[in-house]
Amino acid sequence: MSAETTPPAPAKSDFIRDIIAADVAANRHDGWVITRFPPEPNGYLHVGHAKSICLNFGLAQENAPKARCHLRFDDTNPAKEDTEYVDSIMEDVRWLGFDWGEHLHYASDYFEQLYLFAEQLINKGLAYVCDLTPEQMREYRGTLTEPGKPSPWRDRTVEENLDLFRRMRAGEFPDGLRILRAKIDMASPNINMRDPALYRILRAHHHRTGDAWCIYPMYDYAHPLSDALESITHSLCTLEFEHHRPLYEWLVNNVDGLPGQPMQREFARLNLTYTVMSKRKLLLLVKDGHVSGWDDPRMPTISGMRRRGYTPAAIRDFCKLIGLTKFQSLNDFALLEHSVREDLNKTALRAYGVIRPVKVVIENYPEGQVEHMEVANLPDAPEAGTRQVPLCRELYIEEDDFMETPAAGFHRLFPGGEVRLKFAFCIICKEVIKDSDGHIIELRCTYDDATRHGKKPDGRTKPKGIIHWVSAPHAIDAEVRLYERLFTEEQPDAGDADFLQVLNPASLTVTTAKLEPSLEQAKPGAHYQFERVGYFFADPVDSKPGTPVFNRTVGLKDAFAKQMAKA
Repeated sequence: MSAETTPPAPAKSDFIRDIIAADVAANRHDGWVITRFPPEPNGYLHVGHAKSICLNFGLAQENAPKARCHLRFDDTNPAKEDTEYVDSIMEDVRWLGFDWGEHLHYASDYFEQLYLFAEQLINKGLAYVCDLTPEQMREYRGTLTEPGKPSPWRDRTVEENLDLFRRMRAGEFPDGLRILRAKIDMASPNINMRDPALYRILRAHHHRTGDAWCIYPMYDYAHPLSDALESITHSLCTLEFEHHRPLYEWLVNNVDGLPGQPMQREFARLNLTYTVMSKRKLLLLVKDGHVSGWDDPRMPTISGMRRRGYTPAAIRDFCKLIGLTKFQSLNDFALLEHSVREDLNKTALRAYGVIRPVKVVIENYPEGQVEHMEVANLPDAPEAGTRQVPLCRELYIEEDDFMETPAAGFHRLFPGGEVRLKFAFCIICKEVIKDSDGHIIELRCTYDDATRHGKKPDGRTKPKGIIHWVSAPHAIDAEVRLYERLFTEEQPDAGDADFLQVLNPASLTVTTAKLEPSLEQAKPGAHYQFERVGYFFADPVDSKPGTPVFNRTVGLKDAFAKQMAKA
């Protein structure tokens, strides 16, 4: 189910959708399509998870009414899990525009059933209690080219295994002393089938079950059986689980009494340039203070992208653009930013903001005179209304819009040059004033009143440049945070690289900008396009009406790529 009222646009066909269409046509599962999004609550979701969210919930939308998507927390490792992560995940899924309705589940809901299924496997001679240490387990497991060897405890009787397993549950043994293993094939070419662990002893407080359990199921055991208990029809996961599929199917086929027979299929995960997706590495960035938190706008987390000003529609569009394949690829961060620009261009209100101001004094403009230019809030959307922008003798323009010695092709302001102030008139630079250190502090200009309303100057070449501005006496000062890529390398954690060594020292610049007065009352969470500068977002945490703080969501074009090319 979707939180939105409008139906989703038809999705482009792919191999997953082809499989599901064939199953529906063959009336498998009585024509139902039941998917799930099953995060582990051990961290905040990132944009890679967004791909899975859009896929699983999107398939439920596309195949309605005989379809649904569950949200299930695979909470089998209490040492790393927390209700903070549970709450953040639910917020992220809802923000992306999806709703699980009544189908919110937890693997911990099934702990008793999973335990009984384990006893069932023991009774069938398909599971045993093993006393090998973790080091011995690795030694006995074998390698990719050499088979494993059986545990000395592999042939314990059913009665002995049941007794030991029940005593494991009762808390008679210390952590890690014994594990329950599946009894499959130690010579299997697939290492995942060499008697994998099913249960371990772990005394850790669980965020839902408290201290009721001192043994916990392994993820590879709990996940397929939870799918089956929920009657999931299509279990969709990323390619790293492809070699786990035989174990998934072995468990579903060998446990009796399951209401569903789910089918696992894999797709390529989302990989993004200038980004790391490992939860461990993201946690390290947070804990070591390289970023301000999980929702730092430089982070690839959904909460970080939300705080930066990315929109749900843009992320959904990006996931649709990259599509589904079975081949690993690296997606360009610029494509994500393209989707963000495309969406914000339609909805972000326009405003004037000067990020690095240079003062301009128009010498022949009457002192004390103030006029107001009526400007549209959103081009091509009359319903968005207009606003009044003050104009007077003293203005601020962008530092980049002036060059004392103009380069070839520079069409903005320079000494003796002429440029048009957007929605106003043309000005000519007459004098450059500098401080004792040689820094430009003021430009002295004149204006031509006859050039209002886009009129061409008499007897002069029409200026090619049009620049934005703000009235100096009316401008407000506001903190603006300029974000760039968090890393300087396209693949910061490629191979054995230390990703912390390629953190971008210029990933955040905080400056005080001069903004038009209407922005003083910007509501937290409001989107704007500062004309000719980029898209900005009133920070939902730190911004307040009267004291706005703006995050740069994305530039009007990919300037970062040009910077890296020059470097």
